[in-house]
Amino acid sequence: MSRIINPDSAGKERIRLTKAVALAVRELALQTDPGEESRDLAAFITLALGIVAETIDVSVAAWEKRGYWVKADKFRMEWAWAGPLADKMRLALAADDWGGVAQTAGQVAGRLNKTTIPAGHRLGRPWVGAWEELKKRQ
Repeated sequence: MSRIINPDSAGKERIRLTKAVALAVRELALQTDPGEESRDLAAFITLALGIVAETIDVSVAAWEKRGYWVKADKFRMEWAWAGPLADKMRLALAADDWGGVAQTAGQVAGRLNKTTIPAGHRLGRPWVGAWEELKKRQ
């Protein structure tokens, strides 16, 4: 039997989501007043960071299986911010605290400052409808 290769690994999903989150943070920074698109952007950042936080353990499972404990712990520490910032954004959004949303978005931008998004990206607008999705999950 041959090896099964998964083209949609947790690492590739994390890279795709971090690029989309970086794009959403940039778009959120351009918003002048909170509206429907601002809610979608903040909700998308919340949902995407939650998914990123879930992919961390999946990624380090193979390293731990081989005994690379230090590498696994270092990777966990590098991404430990994703879950708490997702929760912080969710709470600020639920309370309609746009100052808190802006502050959290700034923290996310600081973490993703090395993420590059090419001018001709094909990410589209993945945040459309994210507010409704977030309300469903709560």
